[in-house]
Amino acid sequence: MKRTFLLLVVVAVAGVFWSQQSSSANGTSAKTVTFSKNVAPIFNAKCAECHRPGEGSPFSTLAYKDVRPWARSIREKVTQKTMPPWHADPHYGTWANDRRLTPEEIETIKTWVEQGAPEGNPKDLPPMPKFTEGWTIGKPDIVIPMPEAFTLEASGPDEYQYFEVDPGFKEDVYVQSAEARPDNRKIVHHIIAFIRPPVAATAAAKPRPNLSKEELAALRAKMEKESPVYREGFLVRTKQEAPVCDDGCNDPKGGRLGRADRGSEMENGQLLAGYAPGMNQAVWEPGTVKKIPAGSKILFQMHYSKVAGSVQKDRSSIGLVLAKSEPKKLVHTMGISNNAFLIPAGADNHKVTACWTAQNDIHIINFMPHMHLRGKAVEYKAIYPDGKTEILLNVPNYDFSWQTAYYLKEQKVIPKGTRIMVTGYFDNSTRNKFNPDPTKIVRYGEPTYDEMMIGWMDYTQDNELAKQSVASK
Repeated sequence: MKRTFLLLVVVAVAGVFWSQQSSSANGTSAKTVTFSKNVAPIFNAKCAECHRPGEGSPFSTLAYKDVRPWARSIREKVTQKTMPPWHADPHYGTWANDRRLTPEEIETIKTWVEQGAPEGNPKDLPPMPKFTEGWTIGKPDIVIPMPEAFTLEASGPDEYQYFEVDPGFKEDVYVQSAEARPDNRKIVHHIIAFIRPPVAATAAAKPRPNLSKEELAALRAKMEKESPVYREGFLVRTKQEAPVCDDGCNDPKGGRLGRADRGSEMENGQLLAGYAPGMNQAVWEPGTVKKIPAGSKILFQMHYSKVAGSVQKDRSSIGLVLAKSEPKKLVHTMGISNNAFLIPAGADNHKVTACWTAQNDIHIINFMPHMHLRGKAVEYKAIYPDGKTEILLNVPNYDFSWQTAYYLKEQKVIPKGTRIMVTGYFDNSTRNKFNPDPTKIVRYGEPTYDEMMIGWMDYTQDNELAKQSVASK
């Protein structure tokens, strides 16, 4: 009996020892992990920006009663590292808005769920994060809505609609942060707001030649026949027989079809703000601003997806926070793109390139790659004047559901003459579960069942002082 008793004691002590070792190895404590004390601070810092009332996420992480039913799902998404969404390769670049959880944070959440997801003492809750209702950039100084509510019919394909607004700016406006805000999230797939300076507006309003109806109809027919694109309802698509260029970096036209539709404004660097799932709003450091010239119009590009059997309305808005101090640097936006590519049916790793050469010394602020459902991976690379190369951003598993803008922790210095190369890879095979139809070739187009390949990039230009613009008012 004594031997049996001693054996039981040894086993018990060994069990405690190994339990402690296991907890230590996992970076957790044997103590109870609670929502109030241990988990809420993580959620507030990494999740609440999207997971709060009024946003597009399915539940809020601000209150225990809202989180508890989702505990097992949270553990699954966190341990698989699909939440919070972040797709940049950690080997390249350091990012100010990196959403990834640390290994310790992941283990804390995992242990909390395994312990039954206890609430703990509500007195242990951290201070509630401060948000401005309806906006992530804080209270806007100026809100610019669409001119009127738009009615979207209940059936049919997606629609691209354009709405121009005159904000009435009599002098130059300097924007510190901007946010595109959907009014009806059921139907708003994305918003892109462009600045249309007075020169662009004047050119768009240029009077047409004095032609007869017959001559005008013949001219339109000729232009439509010669154009590489066509309209399908509200959508612009590329003709199957249009010229093909996958390698825009080694093409005299840069992989461009020379389109003259409104979408070409994206390449003019006049992007103000955008909205899409997972997209960060445009926030620049103090003194670094986006300029809206006096007399400019704001153009809303709205991509609507229909809700079957239900007519919907939308009146989305743009919110602007103005610079509170003397502006020093102007933000430019570049869309490095190829719209002449062709993805063969069934291709599982089709490569497309686009390039842009810096005409001045610049500092890059962020990158935002954009492709559609067949987008697989994307890379930004700098090719310096001395021939050296450097990968600036690598996204090995692109996800169309999350249009992330990757903000550099320190702006990247790029000397004049550097070539920025954007390389996109597309999976048009049956292995891509999001692929609308792997039996069809795919061209550039506005609907999500076509494709895009755009490498957005914000930057400031050295030796260009915003105060010069101020002086010219």
